[in-house]
Amino acid sequence: MKKFIKKMIPHAVALGLFGAAGVIQAAVNVQCPGDLNGDGDYTDVEIGETAPAGDVKCMHLVAGDGFANMSDGNPLYIFGYADITGTAPENAIADGILAADWPGPSIVLDEGQEFYLSLTNVGTVIRPDLFDAHTIHFHGFPNASAVFDGVPEVSIAVNMGASLTYYYNVVEPGTYIYHCHVEATEHMEMGMLANLYVHAGQDKRGYDVNRDGTIDAGELAATQGTRKGGAPGNPMGYAYNDGDGTTAYDREQALQISSFDSRFHDASLFVQPLPFAALEGDYPQINGRGYPDTVKASDGMGPPVDNTTAVDGHAPGKVTGIPGEILNNGDLSQEIGSLVEVTQGENLLLRLSNVGLDRFYTLTAPGLTMKVVGTGARQMRGITGKNLYRETASVNFGGGETNDVMIDTTDIAPGTYFLHAAEFHQMSNLTQMDGGMMTEIVVKAPTL
Repeated sequence: MKKFIKKMIPHAVALGLFGAAGVIQAAVNVQCPGDLNGDGDYTDVEIGETAPAGDVKCMHLVAGDGFANMSDGNPLYIFGYADITGTAPENAIADGILAADWPGPSIVLDEGQEFYLSLTNVGTVIRPDLFDAHTIHFHGFPNASAVFDGVPEVSIAVNMGASLTYYYNVVEPGTYIYHCHVEATEHMEMGMLANLYVHAGQDKRGYDVNRDGTIDAGELAATQGTRKGGAPGNPMGYAYNDGDGTTAYDREQALQISSFDSRFHDASLFVQPLPFAALEGDYPQINGRGYPDTVKASDGMGPPVDNTTAVDGHAPGKVTGIPGEILNNGDLSQEIGSLVEVTQGENLLLRLSNVGLDRFYTLTAPGLTMKVVGTGARQMRGITGKNLYRETASVNFGGGETNDVMIDTTDIAPGTYFLHAAEFHQMSNLTQMDGGMMTEIVVKAPTL
């Protein structure tokens, strides 16, 4: 009977909010050029859709709630985003309930694209007493209009049951993040954070070797370096439009470091005062997981479950009262792994972002030399054009900061290396026996 009631919750909430499916369709309004059926995807040739002119990308996210499992089996209540691009508008609310991902879906763009990002607020089914609005803030990106910035004081916040489409003219490459800017400390601590990065236009057009503002035929032939159909031996891409090829990479990996305060999440779940002043993360993570979950494939994580044993004072089955009960309607909530694999001789680009709210973090990779080529989505270059890259054994950065870090594996022996927090207590989650902010970089021997 309990399981039946839980399965009915999404439908009951949807009906309570909107009354009927026809009203849901009217409320969920996704804008995307060339999209005829409102699902945020213009590739359905069966209904006559055709790609719009220019380089256009569309995406439809929902904002809601759910659960995520920490590496010690402790489920924490979260707010988050989920990608429902391709879902019919009349199904968006039902499919988006309890679908929150931690971190949110990665957004990967190309310089020169027009990006239409629709956000639908499906509400918080676990906390039906909340009516929080949500936004998307493209952190560090120069918006053409403040209305799309996601800061509620100067733009639009999306109320429960409503939708808004953000428009971005993607003109600057680099590593960014996105997050909710409504009640920012609460919503970000609860999990409304995600990776976002922009590939440089130089990937497709080659680069201006002499930096004279034009790319001639010789430069184009010598430096094409595109990810799509480039000549053998060309890099996968460039971190920036460097003009000299110094930010070329063969593999890239986005790693977002963060930390959850379990007391804060439990207080939200059990409708208690939120301990803002005492905020202190006790679950350090990379891409929403603690080691060894960081190196698992997405399907290796499985859906979150109610803990079956007591964890640091938490009673078994603390969420539902049923130890082992599957949460989130069985959907995965932590789909982004952090295992880094590279072949010896390749250049590795790590797109590092810190979204922790309470401290700076320092990442180190013993045995590997890291070279910082960009910070804050800006190439490290002086006003005279001199590259100001720096080699380092560790990267220290605070919340909201991003770093583009290159690792040249040419002289690195094949094997497994670790990227981890420099402060050892951050390599565990809550208890000493469970992993925290650590992942593996596997350097494979080249095939002959």
